[in-house]
Amino acid sequence: MRSVIRDLAEAVLRALRSGTLAHEARKEDDHQRHQDAGAAYPGDFDGVPDLRYDPHPDGRPDPGEVVWAWVPFEEDHRLGKDRPVLLVGNDGPWLLGLPLTSKDHHRDAAQEAHEGRLWCDVGSGAWDREGRPSEVRVNRVIRVDPDQIRREGAILDRARFDAVAAAVKAAGH
Repeated sequence: MRSVIRDLAEAVLRALRSGTLAHEARKEDDHQRHQDAGAAYPGDFDGVPDLRYDPHPDGRPDPGEVVWAWVPFEEDHRLGKDRPVLLVGNDGPWLLGLPLTSKDHHRDAAQEAHEGRLWCDVGSGAWDREGRPSEVRVNRVIRVDPDQIRREGAILDRARFDAVAAAVKAAGH
């Protein structure tokens, strides 16, 4: 019995030293925070947002910046994942954003359009550590709680922002 307890204690100490338990605790905290945010999420923005470009590299999120934030799934706003988001405006206390992906949708553009997802290339930037080119979804405008933004990724240059804004308007959003 003593050897079992000792083995268990040693396993716990190894896990603590390696950060495994701390990592699991952080994952659980993040999961709870995201569930809380999903429960409070008022839904995606409907209509044409007032698109504006006004980035300020001051640590606070502004339109024209790519940030990392919780993006709720369309099917169930209680679920989602962290991903880069291009901020494009405001809706009261909420920031408005467009989700980014590093997946290339040119190969499946017809299927994506059939499923109601429209994309615009924005190239690569500091929001992706691997420097992969990104696309932004132009027909889904999400609300982002400014307090839930994890980090600034980059400022999108004005020309690329204007191209995205034109694509959002062409998509009817």
